[in-house]
Amino acid sequence: MAKDEINAFLGTGTFYEGKLAFEGTVRVDGEFRGEIESEGTLVVGKEALVKGNIKVGQIIVSGRVDGDVLAKSKMVMYKEAKFFGTLTTPSLMVEEGAIIQGQVNMAKEDKEEVQG
Repeated sequence: MAKDEINAFLGTGTFYEGKLAFEGTVRVDGEFRGEIESEGTLVVGKEALVKGNIKVGQIIVSGRVDGDVLAKSKMVMYKEAKFFGTLTTPSLMVEEGAIIQGQVNMAKEDKEEVQG
């Protein structure tokens, strides 16, 4: 399987509530409410709404995410993206026009102390 291949897809107009665990990459263009856990990549499309607790390797957002996000590797927010909640990640890329409202912690999951 190719590295960028999408393993699952929740299309526009779909609604899912519950727990999602996956390997590889999953794209959401509909609405998801609940918990998401993976070492892989979560892609949130322009029309998507994702609400809940998210723990993933990386998250790429063009739509809306509400909740607590732990992105172990990085979070990428494109200009259409909206994030409301608490984000913990070592790397954050935000395109001009994206909205972040909440708290951003630029740290690894293990809460390493920052020496200054």
